[in-house]
Amino acid sequence: MKKLASDFSHINGWGVDADPLDVPNYPMKHRTENDNKGMVWERPPQQPELVEILHSNERPSVSAVFGTPNPPSGLSGQLRRFAFKYSESEWTHWLSLLLADRINMIEGIRDDIKRGHFPDFFTELGGHSEWKYNKIGFAKKVLTGIAVTGLLVLLIKGRDDDDSENDSDD
Repeated sequence: MKKLASDFSHINGWGVDADPLDVPNYPMKHRTENDNKGMVWERPPQQPELVEILHSNERPSVSAVFGTPNPPSGLSGQLRRFAFKYSESEWTHWLSLLLADRINMIEGIRDDIKRGHFPDFFTELGGHSEWKYNKIGFAKKVLTGIAVTGLLVLLIKGRDDDDSENDSDD
């Protein structure tokens, strides 16, 4: 459902910057001989879309200039495409983008490993600084990690034991 700019005329202040000769901050400008020329400028040429660009469904088109370093791909790209079907005022839009970011991080680690580079998680997550400046906090994090890992191992082992007992009963 697209609305035209004229549909928003009931909003107080809508289109206040529509007239390029009417510069709201004029009293703050340093007075020169060009005072009455306003903010007349030409729109930059449209950047070519060489990769898929996701943009808000509230905009009729992409902006003149945009970034293209990471076109959507994989599962995270599918989630991003899903997110941009919704308005930016919907929680579905933002939660989908958050989930897509987390999945993209995992996809990046997978791609690094495929290329033969195993990430140094300890250093990248600030392990050296944590050890140097916050040894108590570091120890708590390590102990928590060990406890959670131990709990997961026990749960998985308990499940395997239950499965093997059920198999022997048959």
